[in-house]
Amino acid sequence: MGAPASPQDSDLYRDTWVRYLGYANEVGEAFRALIPVSLVWASYGVATLYVTADAIDKGKKAAVVHARDSERTTRVTVAVVDTFVWQALASVAIPGFTINRICAASLYLMGKTTRWPLPVRKWTTTAVGLSAIPFIIKPIDRSVDLLLDASLRKLYSNDEKPRDPSQ
Repeated sequence: MGAPASPQDSDLYRDTWVRYLGYANEVGEAFRALIPVSLVWASYGVATLYVTADAIDKGKKAAVVHARDSERTTRVTVAVVDTFVWQALASVAIPGFTINRICAASLYLMGKTTRWPLPVRKWTTTAVGLSAIPFIIKPIDRSVDLLLDASLRKLYSNDEKPRDPSQ
């Protein structure tokens, strides 16, 4: 989370604590071994609401910037779709899957290599999952940028491309 250039440039969904709502599902996945699965799914609901709100916000901003533009509808659609797809992949789907697999692997490996009681293994798995979150964010963000640049973003003309959502 970099500091915005000015208060007018501040982005509620990128530059404030609200950004952390996008990580709710990773936290839910880290706690999967300890909490009811319904709470894990609720964490995905929080993250999905964040993604949706950010996409709507970017659409509203594009509508204001391009208020007199003949291509306004296209530019707003591109802003919403690009933001939603980027956020859905980079904030929800890929990190959720990654933390889920890290936690599943750690619980499995501890079950095979230690004699720790199950509650200790579950808490350790949660700690492993939580500690992995800061390390997976930037690589996933960059990978999603590359993926979208090589696919979906090829559909937009250069002047329609929205600001990089990872920034």
